[in-house]
Parts: sequence; structure tokens; C-alpha cells
Amino acid sequence: MTKLEQIEKSVSELDADELQAFAAWFHELQAERWDIRFEQDAKSGALDALADSALAEFKAGRSRSL
Repeated sequence: MTKLEQIEKSVSELDADELQAFAAWFHELQAERWDIRFEQDAKSGALDALADSALAEFKAGRSRSL
């Protein structure tokens, strides 16, 4: 049995309260990892082209208020 299969089996056996706690923990883990990745991408310049494009669109008047 793979690790993923073991995890799936364990999660499927959780009661409602345990599942809710697991879901909250997993959501937080995903958010933390996303923040780390975003910070790495920002520091490496991977987002610079997107920012430049957005600024150019704004300066050209091709944007609208959210």
C-alpha cells in the first residue's frame, strides 16, 4: 500500500470532528506552502513580467475597479 493509499484510508475512517480538525489543519498547511512559494517566486523575479503587464494595462487605462 502506498503512502497516499494509507492516508486516504486513515482519513476516510475519521469521525466528523476529527475530519473537521484534519480539514482545518490541511487547509492551513496548503496556505503556508502557497505563501512560501509566492515569496520565492517574488524574490526570484518570476512574477515581474506579470506585474509589468498589469502596470502597463493600468497606465493605458485598460483596467477597472473591482
